[in-house]
Amino acid sequence: MSAQRSVRRPRTVILGTARVVLGAARVALGILWVGEAIVKLRAGFGAADIALVVDAAPRGTRIPEGFRLFAEGVMGPLAPLFGATVPLWELALGVLLIAGVATLPAAALSSFTLVLYWSSDQLTAVYPLMAVLGVGILLWPSTARRYGVSRLLSTRMPRRGARALVGGRWA
Repeated sequence: MSAQRSVRRPRTVILGTARVVLGAARVALGILWVGEAIVKLRAGFGAADIALVVDAAPRGTRIPEGFRLFAEGVMGPLAPLFGATVPLWELALGVLLIAGVATLPAAALSSFTLVLYWSSDQLTAVYPLMAVLGVGILLWPSTARRYGVSRLLSTRMPRRGARALVGGRWA
């Protein structure tokens, strides 16, 4: 019996530590996204900022052709829409990650958003850290959501109801 305990104890400690670390990474990523949104909202981010990105796309030597086409064909004509929704998008990502709701989709969309920002050559110092945090969450989403609202709901509600409420396996 004591040999069995000695094998389980380190595994339990490692798993518990992983839950805390990945939960903290999820919350930290969420806080960083909320911070990005607040900066943009306070600065009056809008269509003019999107227009700057669109105007720079054809001249940028580090901007992929696919993003150039997207910027000119989609972002340019819809600059007011993108200008209004980018800070709200970042805020939504942050809130979802902090709360631990839809952790896997939020982390995937976070990574996609960072790739889009990098493609537009709009890199800030915090984006690499955000990418690393997002990769950890993408690799172990169920561990990262352990201390979130989705997990709380799934343990407090009957299985079928909790899955329907928080999006089933994608929660």
